Amino acid sequence: MTNDRKKPIRWGMVGGGRGSQIGYIHRSAAHRDDVFALAAGAFDIDPERGRAFGLDLGLDEARSYRDYATMFATEAGRADGIEAVSIATPNNTHFAICKAALEHDLHVICEKPLCFTTAEAEELKAVSQARGRIVGVTYGYAGHQMIEQARAMVGNGDLGEIRIVNLQFAHGFHSAAVEEQNPATRWRVDPKFAGPSYVLGDVGTHPLYIAKVILPHLKIRRLLCTRQSFVKSRAPLEDNAVTLMEYDNGAIATIWSSAVNAGSMHGQKIRIVGSKASIEWWDERPNQLSYEIQGEPARILERGMDYLYPEARIDDRIGGGHPEGLFEAWANLYRRFGFAINNERGLAPAGIEELVFPDVDAGLEGVRWVENCVRSADAGGIWLDYR
Repeated sequence: MTNDRKKPIRWGMVGGGRGSQIGYIHRSAAHRDDVFALAAGAFDIDPERGRAFGLDLGLDEARSYRDYATMFATEAGRADGIEAVSIATPNNTHFAICKAALEHDLHVICEKPLCFTTAEAEELKAVSQARGRIVGVTYGYAGHQMIEQARAMVGNGDLGEIRIVNLQFAHGFHSAAVEEQNPATRWRVDPKFAGPSYVLGDVGTHPLYIAKVILPHLKIRRLLCTRQSFVKSRAPLEDNAVTLMEYDNGAIATIWSSAVNAGSMHGQKIRIVGSKASIEWWDERPNQLSYEIQGEPARILERGMDYLYPEARIDDRIGGGHPEGLFEAWANLYRRFGFAINNERGLAPAGIEELVFPDVDAGLEGVRWVENCVRSADAGGIWLDYR
């Protein structure tokens, strides 16, 4: 590895400042493997508060900017300017910030949703390809090692023909109108900021992407979606939705997306049923994967163990028996984002192009799925061809 390969990618942030629900995990994940080094930021819509936060992080005051446009323009003129940026702002800002970053030749790591419409997502994809820049989307749960184990098991035929996919992300923390007292939640249920959906985009796209990682060969053929606003003040946005899907191989899937599953801590589960066996993963116990072969005792596979496929051990940090959590999962993704960026620069180790990470196509597919779900639900919950 050359010295250039050892140098961290100069990195900036938009949003993620003081009080942010997600900013801290971005910074912790990016720094975990020294792949990125924070050099600049525009952390807050309030310029003074953002400047003060940047100073608290140890940034040069001159590189703690009042807004993202100033940061992009100024950093572009520096010999040591940022090379990549993470976007941790409300949903309605993602498209404009992402496009501006790409047009300043920055690699982008964006919170989901990437944007609000497939037309916008396709535009971002075209700009990223024209500029030769990576766009990553933070579907952070996909960084858990046992997701790669599940992918390898399906690819190896351990489950047989895939028949049924049951997905859910159904927590209970918004079973009451908590947004009345919590500004960090309030924007998520406002169409001006959240876009055309609440839970479909906010939680439903997470297991949708994980299913795509595990089952890359399956394509959605058609779907049916119903959505509800059990907390009436959230209408027209939903706080609960059920989506039925048919894949092109004849398999079926369900996704339950909810913020009103009272009593549930998180409730993200993925169960994949094949003709020979089934697997199940639960994000509250992310170090285990249930493996159930028809006619045999059920078994639990543990992360970090030698019996796993090599793909599941590539991100292992501390060996079996030591539990890892969401910070490690995010760090795994940031490491892969970094390798992908360095691959574009000709600096990545050989074979790194095989690593799976949520890229611009994953972001586009999440937006496309939400659009199709909303289209079905608003038509009365009918089956529609996926487009």
